[in-house]
Amino acid sequence: MGTPPDPEALAARLAAAGFVAARDEAAELLACAAGDRARLDALVRRRRAGEPLAWITGRVAFCGLDVRVDPGVYVPRWHSEALVRRAVERLPAAGAAVDLCTGTGAIAKVLTTARPGARVVASNVDARAVACAAAKGVEVYRGDLFAPLPEGLRGHVDVVVGVVPYVPTPELALLQRDTFAFESPLSYDGGPDGTGVLRRALADAPRFLRRGGTLLLELGGGQAEALHGDLARLGYEGVAVLVDDDADVRGLEATLG
Repeated sequence: MGTPPDPEALAARLAAAGFVAARDEAAELLACAAGDRARLDALVRRRRAGEPLAWITGRVAFCGLDVRVDPGVYVPRWHSEALVRRAVERLPAAGAAVDLCTGTGAIAKVLTTARPGARVVASNVDARAVACAAAKGVEVYRGDLFAPLPEGLRGHVDVVVGVVPYVPTPELALLQRDTFAFESPLSYDGGPDGTGVLRRALADAPRFLRRGGTLLLELGGGQAEALHGDLARLGYEGVAVLVDDDADVRGLEATLG
């Protein structure tokens, strides 16, 4: 049978390779291998090569849910959770919500789990993401932002939420090493200042939001200030910047007036 894998030794190997959550990752890889030493060795090789952990294990914890993640699909991050919880708060029990750039469908799934009487639809341009979200039972449409969504939703949506690409193109090279070794820049690249897709989402959302509906978008840095003029011109009110416990900017909330 051989010697059982040593969790501490595995964590040390991962830490030496630069993975900051080495103990947690070791535990996930061991669970995924289920006692198969050859399988564990293969999983560890994949991780050390930089492949996202969620692609290897096929899952990630997000807002209390165990979310399936297919290879090639954007992995939901913990720092998006506050934005999603705010979306749950703003979504009426029998309301309607749109999840832009849904990826795995994680945000849409959280919303439908918390508000089972609401209608939640999602969109993504990537076929792999659409398939991954659909496998969770998400009502998902393939296409760019609002373009593929049902026309009947126009003017009736209570919440639009999205983790759209917002990393400035010059800063893509600064992302952690396992990002572009495997993931596509399509999930991150927001143009020269990172606001290209954000501005399109702001401009198109009023076609679907009802008056008093809420727009929630993940962003960073000084992007909320950069979007101030767009928000005012498009009729948004009650604009608030969402920050995390470290006071880092994580999102933007606005109400359609």
